[in-house]
Amino acid sequence: MTREYYLLGRDRLIAELAPPAGGTVLEIGCGTARNLIRAAGRYPDACLYGIDLSSMMLRTAGNVVARRGLPHRIRLGYGDATNFDARQLFGVASFDRIFMSYTLSMMPSWQQALNHALAQLAPRGSLHVVDFGSCERLPVAFKRGLDGWLARFSVTPRRTLEFELRGLARHQGCELHTASLFRGYATYAVLCKPSGVIPA
Repeated sequence: MTREYYLLGRDRLIAELAPPAGGTVLEIGCGTARNLIRAAGRYPDACLYGIDLSSMMLRTAGNVVARRGLPHRIRLGYGDATNFDARQLFGVASFDRIFMSYTLSMMPSWQQALNHALAQLAPRGSLHVVDFGSCERLPVAFKRGLDGWLARFSVTPRRTLEFELRGLARHQGCELHTASLFRGYATYAVLCKPSGVIPA
């Protein structure tokens, strides 16, 4: 019930996806499909896909998508972020946009997940990420309290996320744009393949 209040930056990510007309959009770690449903409303021409490693979450997401009358717009599949096969799951070779919203902090092999996501992008595609940041402009007590609370749910903020993304951009010849949101509470990043276009 509290997710709406502490997973900050998700709506900015969705607003800046800006897929091309008829483009393909994948959410890695789609959870309850909240983000996909919002994206479906904002981008009526997009083809939307979501994967998750939790069968329970996928069942919940499927029920929500059905209640909203969106099964024809949103397809869901069971997949591991580090090695999913999009062609086998959805018959899709690559995606114009891929996004990950507060999922890397729950993935043990999060660097591998980033690498695999980048490999699934179509030419000129972009990978959008938002997750817990370094809290660099927030009180130390707040950061300690947040870390302790998140640890109760096996969530670990990835303090080196921006460093990892810069390394990926450098090695893959990609363009990277990052932003520290809410005084460092969240990190937002867009990683584009060569000659990609950053949404405004």
